[in-house]
Amino acid sequence: MRTDFGYFEEKQLGKPYDVKLLRRLYPYTRPYKLLFFCSIILVVLITLLDLSLPYITKIAIDQYIVPQVRSAGTRISDNTKDKIRYLKADITIPEIETIVNKYSDCFKIYESFALISFDDLSKLEKEDLAVLRKDDFSGVTFIAAIFLVIIIINFVLNIAQVMIMEYSGQMIMHDLRVRLFEHIQSLSVAFFTRNPVGRLVTRVTNDIQNMHELFTSVIVFVFKDLFLLIGIAIVLLSINWQLAFVSFTVIPFVLYASIHFSGQAREAFRVLRIKIAEINTRFSETIGGIKVIQLFLQEKENYLGFKRLNHEHYLAGMRQVHVFAVFMPVIELLGAVAIGVVIYYGGGSVLAGSISLGALVAFISYMKMFFRPIRDIAEKYNILQNAMASAERIFLILDSTESLPQPVQFIESSPKSGLKTRSPALEKITEITLEDVSFGYVEGETVLKRVSFSVKAGETLAVVGPTGSGKTSIINLIIRFYDPTSGLVLLNGSDIKKIYTTDLRAKMALVTQEPFLFSETIRDNITLGNRDISEEAMDQILKDSNCNIFIDRLPDGIDTVLSEGGASISSGERQLISIARAFARNPDLIILDEATSYIDSETEHKIQEAIVNLMANRTSIVVAHRLSTAREADRIIVLNRGQIIETGTHTELMQQKGFYFRLNQLQI
Repeated sequence: MRTDFGYFEEKQLGKPYDVKLLRRLYPYTRPYKLLFFCSIILVVLITLLDLSLPYITKIAIDQYIVPQVRSAGTRISDNTKDKIRYLKADITIPEIETIVNKYSDCFKIYESFALISFDDLSKLEKEDLAVLRKDDFSGVTFIAAIFLVIIIINFVLNIAQVMIMEYSGQMIMHDLRVRLFEHIQSLSVAFFTRNPVGRLVTRVTNDIQNMHELFTSVIVFVFKDLFLLIGIAIVLLSINWQLAFVSFTVIPFVLYASIHFSGQAREAFRVLRIKIAEINTRFSETIGGIKVIQLFLQEKENYLGFKRLNHEHYLAGMRQVHVFAVFMPVIELLGAVAIGVVIYYGGGSVLAGSISLGALVAFISYMKMFFRPIRDIAEKYNILQNAMASAERIFLILDSTESLPQPVQFIESSPKSGLKTRSPALEKITEITLEDVSFGYVEGETVLKRVSFSVKAGETLAVVGPTGSGKTSIINLIIRFYDPTSGLVLLNGSDIKKIYTTDLRAKMALVTQEPFLFSETIRDNITLGNRDISEEAMDQILKDSNCNIFIDRLPDGIDTVLSEGGASISSGERQLISIARAFARNPDLIILDEATSYIDSETEHKIQEAIVNLMANRTSIVVAHRLSTAREADRIIVLNRGQIIETGTHTELMQQKGFYFRLNQLQI
């Protein structure tokens, strides 16, 4: 039964806070904090190397390419008042003196040096220019070598940093998925009746994958971008603080644009997560119900429903694209404006002689670099919004408290030590009692009304009644898939809530009318992973359950791999495997829920024979529509509209000629 249409995601989540969600994700990163620390160290080194490149370019321009005044290996100040840039040549060096004399019209000669303007350098022959600027060429070569070494080191460090973060991200994603899977398994059956499979699959697959992108692409890289922004700001202020403050005037506009678009992006990602989950749910239901869809010619209607969901997903995706299609060009525009301001203001400063050409080139490079991390942060924010929308959905499940409460039972092992141990496990089921039990799946809709009965060890109890009378609900309460609304379910005189469900269910086996088989071997489906069963014991189980009749015909025998849900074998064979599974469990209590409802007469005979073997010397509760199944029971209770209206043996109930009698007459 599904309530709220199965869509817990549609609940109003209220205003989310990324910091709180990240704080909740922190425990999953704690085991890998050393790797994160190493990654951050690498990021700092990479950032420092990135920051050094434009500054090295500045040094190359100011000291070697376009120096204002330069002597062979010695830098001196220039006292000239004109705006012409000169290269200084030391005429005490014979080779340079020869060149100065050769082009005396181009040089201003002083006692020990000569000056030549950069405009006149083009008049010199290449060989003479190479001699005159020998140190400059050597300096540029040295700077280029340093530049190349830094790039190679940066490349290696980036590879190491990416490998560390990918490993950390994969392990965190692994831990988070296992934690989510473990929690989902611990939830009560009521949770799964309200939430469709496709939606839960989305949580464990798509949403966890988004968490992977968060850990590998956002956390450390945000550190890198922040370090880079701070480092660039410091370098720009050190080069020329006036020009730096002028270029920073665009930052308030960047912050405003980021805040404005962030809210729109978050809502767009929320809708996307919901639509993806709904698409998965519709697809899962289509595959599961394909026979019904095709039988009732609902392909077109189902297609139109899926098309509508897909279109809604498309609209949500386009909304997200629209947000970032506007946001990114806005950032680009502001970056271009900032560079334009630098060129205008900085170019005037170069002409005025207040800053060097190399400083201006470095400034422009740093400004381009300054907006690169801003764009990166915007892209990371894109991933962050997607991940936060997924984190909300994941924590919605992790915050679910629909698991059945377990008892807090301890006994003192030593009064002095104060050590406490768990109470002993349930040894054997001797009696099951329902006392005045009422129950409903939905509040206000009662399925069982003040039901009371008991079953002694070794007794067989049959529960009969029309569809909807509450037969299966009684089974759900005894197995403790649900807790009663009122009244008590007692096991050996103790409230079932005071017994651990693992201990309780270890003593029970359930054979349903539609047994579920896994896509594994028949052996695995019978043992459910319990490899302690010997081959001799397995042979006896197959014989007692009549499974050997059809297993011997299979090419791989008991190791034959079944298709999903056991679709490759008949319903009767699935039923026999379910009975064999119950044999392998060796339970105290056998519960048969409509075990022969949809079986032909020949197969029913085999199943009935297997059931008789299974029920021998065990407490049994049989739920059946076919009253022939219940005739051999020690006692029969008759349910109608959630109440016990008759009880007794088959003979006694037939003699009363009441409700049970009429049910029998209808089945004759």
